[in-house]
Amino acid sequence: MTTSLFDLYKIGVGPSSSHTMGPMRAACRFARELSNSGLLERTSRVLAQLYGSLALTGMGHATDRAVLLGLAGNEPSAIDPAAIESTVAGIRASRRIDLAGVRSIPFDEARDLVFHRDQMFPPGARTQHPNGVRFTAFDSQGAVLTERTFFSVGGGFIAEDGAAGATTDESGVQLPYPFHSAAELLETAHSHALSIDRVMLANECQRQRAVDSNANPEAIEGRVRAGITRIWEAMQACIERGIATEGILPGGLQVRRRAHRLAERLRARDASGQQGDPLAPLDWVTVYAMAVNEENAAGGRVVTAPTNGAAGVVPAVALYYRRFVSGADEEGIIRFFLTSAAIGVLYKENASISGAEVGCQGEVGVACSMAAAGLASALGGNDGQIEHAAEIAMEHNLGMTCDPIGGLVQIPCIERNAMGAAKAVQAARLAMNEPESHKVSLDQVIRTMYLTGLDMQSRYKETSLAGLALNVIEC
Repeated sequence: MTTSLFDLYKIGVGPSSSHTMGPMRAACRFARELSNSGLLERTSRVLAQLYGSLALTGMGHATDRAVLLGLAGNEPSAIDPAAIESTVAGIRASRRIDLAGVRSIPFDEARDLVFHRDQMFPPGARTQHPNGVRFTAFDSQGAVLTERTFFSVGGGFIAEDGAAGATTDESGVQLPYPFHSAAELLETAHSHALSIDRVMLANECQRQRAVDSNANPEAIEGRVRAGITRIWEAMQACIERGIATEGILPGGLQVRRRAHRLAERLRARDASGQQGDPLAPLDWVTVYAMAVNEENAAGGRVVTAPTNGAAGVVPAVALYYRRFVSGADEEGIIRFFLTSAAIGVLYKENASISGAEVGCQGEVGVACSMAAAGLASALGGNDGQIEHAAEIAMEHNLGMTCDPIGGLVQIPCIERNAMGAAKAVQAARLAMNEPESHKVSLDQVIRTMYLTGLDMQSRYKETSLAGLALNVIEC
């Protein structure tokens, strides 16, 4: 187990973790390593080449902008969304870029940012993932100074070609309760008389302890809890912005934001005192999820959960718990996030959270599974019920394709998050009301999801070459 809760839940910007955040991080890392290696002063040109899904849907996912911002030294977690437009416009107008924010060089986007839409993988690469980007630095004579190939493997994670499959987010910390499967997670929790959330909390505390070995245990746990609270506050702020904002989403599809209007109708209904609809809270779940993904589509501040394209599911279910469940409290929210992250780790490390690799079952499907487990935990479910909730949620997302119209994270992505959140609530309730053992394990459904994704034709995996993207006319 090498993935942290804070790797899965990362604050960044939209519209895509794999096509925006990942390429931005890769470009920023390349530029900063040029600086650290002493090659920056000799660099006169940088060539960025995009392959596979990054090339096919990159424009719709703002991958071009992400590369420009990353080469200029910007990280998704730190950049101000309000400054993105002016920064990109400045680079394009001047046809120059400040590499790593330090050295200004010419940058001709038509020549130096190439989309290889007819090539799935970078030539010669050892890694076979459909989200590849290659950066090459040249000196003033046109000689290659260095060349690096990266893959954006979902959720904002990046991996360098040939780096033994390691992502940049692995810490190497020896954890007290490592687990590599759901069965091992359940056995570890049982043998140490811990719940899943306590297993995850102990592991996260150990990661913090590795950073500051002098801190006392109470301070270490406080930091973990404070970090979770920051994530939760960022999610709630995203929901609030999404509900407050009206207008047309960028990209050309002329998709109108709906969360604001839906919320206004629900508030009017609530104010009128209408009673008798037991499913009314699910209407708010829809609003919360759509608000997040409308913000994401607009390039706003979001939290990967575990990806940007699926960012609305987890916060919608968490806010459903906090607002509509009797007795809900902040301790339940902490359990929710610790447990959901444990489930997310299993998918990240045993399958994939990349729509370009396994379709949307790896994004909204995984988010649904994480949220169902988190809700079951917050509701006081035992570990068996939590594992069952996660399994139910994914079982009914198996085979879901990723075919965004126009390469934009809008249709069907925004509504799909609302549906995923509703499924998560139902999966948790079903698991909580079922005392008997179940036939299909979470490990089996994770394996099935991954194999299904590998068998899926590539045109249904974030390429916009089939499905809705092909059969719905853009207008």
